[in-house]
Amino acid sequence: MGLQTGVFDTAQPPTADDAYLLALVQSGDEQALTTLFDRYSRIVYSVALRVLSDPASAEDVLQGVFMQLWRTPGSFTADGGSLGGGLAVLARNRSVEALRRKRPSELLAAIAFASPCNLSSEVERNRLAERARTFLHRLPSENCKSLEMAFFDGLTHSEIAEMTGDPVANVKTTLRRALLTLREAFQP
Repeated sequence: MGLQTGVFDTAQPPTADDAYLLALVQSGDEQALTTLFDRYSRIVYSVALRVLSDPASAEDVLQGVFMQLWRTPGSFTADGGSLGGGLAVLARNRSVEALRRKRPSELLAAIAFASPCNLSSEVERNRLAERARTFLHRLPSENCKSLEMAFFDGLTHSEIAEMTGDPVANVKTTLRRALLTLREAFQP
């Protein structure tokens, strides 16, 4: 087993180490990828599911991580730490990216603007937009700035806290107050 005249033996030992399997994947060995998938798919899926709380999205991340391993196995080196750890970090990063991509639309959908107006008319939409701008300008500047960072920049509470120097709890309270103020502005 191992090397035969400079060519990898495709019959892998049952306890093949990650570096050996990565070398086989780099040469296009699908069975080596299957072995790595069997070895690490649970941890990758678990990390993605924990971040995303959605099995379908976690499966998408799982597939993406192993597709990346198949396409660019050279970017996963044994000297950079354990392969399992690297795949788990990649799963976490992809999951956070997925959350950030869908977060702005979900956050805006969570705000219920009650209005007795007919929103299908362009005039009414413009009036409501102007009303929202007016109330946003009435908010204290730190509330408005935090709200803009959350909704328009897609930043997390922690990232906003880091940028403003405020504790995370204060950022959460500030955003909640701002959202409640906006909600009150659109009550009939």
